[in-house]
Amino acid sequence: MAWVAFDRVIKAVEQFGLSGPVERWRALRDEIHGEVLARGYDSGRNTFVQHYGGKALDASLLLMAKVGFLSPKDSRFRGTIEAIERELMEGGLVLRYRVEETEDGLPGDEGMFLVCSFWLANAYIMVGRRDDAEALFERLLSLRNDLGLLAEEYHPSLRRQLGNFPQAFSHIGLINTAYNLRRASGPAHQRCDLGEPPHPDEGHGHKLGPRAASKPLVE
Repeated sequence: MAWVAFDRVIKAVEQFGLSGPVERWRALRDEIHGEVLARGYDSGRNTFVQHYGGKALDASLLLMAKVGFLSPKDSRFRGTIEAIERELMEGGLVLRYRVEETEDGLPGDEGMFLVCSFWLANAYIMVGRRDDAEALFERLLSLRNDLGLLAEEYHPSLRRQLGNFPQAFSHIGLINTAYNLRRASGPAHQRCDLGEPPHPDEGHGHKLGPRAASKPLVE
């Protein structure tokens, strides 16, 4: 996201004529990009990692192509998707991270942040795995309550929603995924000259709290 910040402010100068030291920002953007590729990638497992020098994964890595840091065709991004499938999926949903590998300062187990599974569905769309995207999207839709709303997290074993309710991040993920699925296979006139479909930014200015301190159960 540090790369995203510089990339977007550079675009603000280039596209909207805003002022700023754009050459310095371009240099910093390139420096950050190169550093992440060099220090944040585990070549042995073909996946990016949560932090430099570590082995743990984090679901936010699924945003690397969406924000433009890497092409969805990049084998390192595809390898990251596969690693997250192997190491962070439980009950058909995606964990933000493994609590036994990540010290977040809170005791107990972790639910599944629902937005992370929407991130995976969008990553599937970007790499051409539409059937997988649709299956995961339908799985997520099945978790809604009688009003069609989602909480922050879901517990596959208890089959309950957890945490803040309703949760904006979960619904932003739902809307973005629905939009991207429609763009990927809508009517012929929508598909005629799409190129790579746009992907609306998903909360770049916000950070998911590591874990909700209070997690009321929601039927």
